Amino acid sequence: MYLHLGQNVVVAESSIIGIFDLDNTTGSLITRRFLSQAESSGDVISVSEELPKSFIVCSDKSKTTIYLSQLTSQTLLKRSESVRFE
Repeated sequence: MYLHLGQNVVVAESSIIGIFDLDNTTGSLITRRFLSQAESSGDVISVSEELPKSFIVCSDKSKTTIYLSQLTSQTLLKRSESVRFE
């Protein structure tokens, strides 16, 4: 299945490692370093021009990508659950 992250971006649910709320997680120095390093290496993709509310860590066989989404982590979770049970 696929998860719609906002705008025209979808990712395979099997590639998702985690969905994180930006407000709750960026208080941690470790998370800020992780996001900073990912941005420096070009692994961060902003889904929207709007202020991001969540980030999604995805990995395929050879690369990890972080998506910044304007949708909340709760909204993304609900979308994920509704796709599974329809």
